[in-house]
Amino acid sequence: MLVLAVHGSPAPGTGRTIARLVQRLDRPALVGHLDAQCPSLADVLARHPGATVVPLLLGNGYHRTVDIPALTRRHHCTLTEGLAGEPDVARAVHERLVAAGGPGDAIVVAGAGSTRPGGIDGTRAVARELSRTHPDLPVVDAYCSAARPTVPDRVEALRRAGFRRITIATHLLAPGRFTRALEATPGVHAVSAPIADHPLIARLVLNRYESVRPEVLAA
Repeated sequence: MLVLAVHGSPAPGTGRTIARLVQRLDRPALVGHLDAQCPSLADVLARHPGATVVPLLLGNGYHRTVDIPALTRRHHCTLTEGLAGEPDVARAVHERLVAAGGPGDAIVVAGAGSTRPGGIDGTRAVARELSRTHPDLPVVDAYCSAARPTVPDRVEALRRAGFRRITIATHLLAPGRFTRALEATPGVHAVSAPIADHPLIARLVLNRYESVRPEVLAA
């Protein structure tokens, strides 16, 4: 059984976005939440011991390195890598940015943020990829919480430097309080949509799942 481990949010759009991702997978999959929504990941794994768990997370913060591994060990599940640093994530972010009318004259790659070592590496990786795609533009990373610089600080600094068509490349999976904050950022020309329901993310999830199936079946 494939189980997606997601953060969860009370925002109505979050569940709909994750549901569209599950539909794209074209195989049975369950969703377990770490916070704010039911069913919890703990409950899903208790009912499906031995499942294969794909963390639907864009960074390797606390949930990816502590919470989820503890739950998967308890229920004898197989845990795949998360999504951080994958080129397909950067491609999905870029396609959503283009669809929003970007890239403008400067790009801020906005991630959730983390205090854990390596927790913001995924956002930095997307910024590097977008820098290669747009070598003539400034491309900088920024964070919605728990890390600096913040998104408003990055935007303000770019505006002081003379940029006026600043776009936010949203390195987030689903709508919620962070996406609402990005949309309300002053001085921004465009904000791209989150990426969980992008076809490239579905393909990446399936690749994660299928990469561990041979060793699970052989065990």
